[in-house]
Amino acid sequence: MAVETTSEAESAPLLESVDARRFVLGAVGTAGFLLAWQAAALAIGRAYLLPTPLAVASAFLRELTAAETLALGFGVELPATRMVAKLVQSLFHYLPGLVVGSTLGISLGIAMGWNETLDDALTPVTRVLRPIPPLAWIAFAIVWIGINHSGAAFIVGIGAFWINFYNAYSGVEGVPRHLKEVASSLGVDSDLGMVRKVVVPAASPSIMTGIRTSIGQCWMIVVAAELFGAPGVGFQIINAAQNLQMDVSVAYMLVISVVFLASDGLFRRVERRVLEWRA
Repeated sequence: MAVETTSEAESAPLLESVDARRFVLGAVGTAGFLLAWQAAALAIGRAYLLPTPLAVASAFLRELTAAETLALGFGVELPATRMVAKLVQSLFHYLPGLVVGSTLGISLGIAMGWNETLDDALTPVTRVLRPIPPLAWIAFAIVWIGINHSGAAFIVGIGAFWINFYNAYSGVEGVPRHLKEVASSLGVDSDLGMVRKVVVPAASPSIMTGIRTSIGQCWMIVVAAELFGAPGVGFQIINAAQNLQMDVSVAYMLVISVVFLASDGLFRRVERRVLEWRA
């Protein structure tokens, strides 16, 4: 026990030095990037081509504090700022698309990965539909649903579906056979019981990777989905660029980055909780 305590005490300063080194290198790298950006912007000399970091920071604060009304539907309106309003509008189609698409993708991936008959029947269909980019469905979204949050959520949902489908499918396919044999010898004899008690837990690392990937990828799809006029951060990026307000456009690009980092960090905590059995 004394040896273990000494070892932990000796390793603590080492870990602190490693963290300090990473922090310093990260700060130096960030400062270098900002200086290079500033130099490039000054060399170009045209803010509509490349704004300076200070101009972007100013635009960020301006959009963050500019008053705007947020319409929640059913006649409900709340006071907000322009940036918050645009972000909430994007969340109106990002979250439903992510949740519905991920749920359907994981469910079908598990079902096809477990059931050979269903796999054989649907594999040709999935192979034909998978290469089609989510943005190719924009025309159908407009015709079927309209230019609104639901139409954008449809596009986001397609992207989330395929990411989660293939991660769940590969995760179930990769479940070791001996786990199923052991579970069967212990009395797990039904398909539902085997999937619930063995297959899903064993495939959970791959499933969680799919969810985490879709959280980031769907923000990219949101920007593209708002090309056809759905309100939100993506539309604001495009609209500002068309008006040569590149500082505003970059400011909203940074909003997506901040929200992604926050959501990814939150999900990583959830992932560690779910997968703590691997430690």
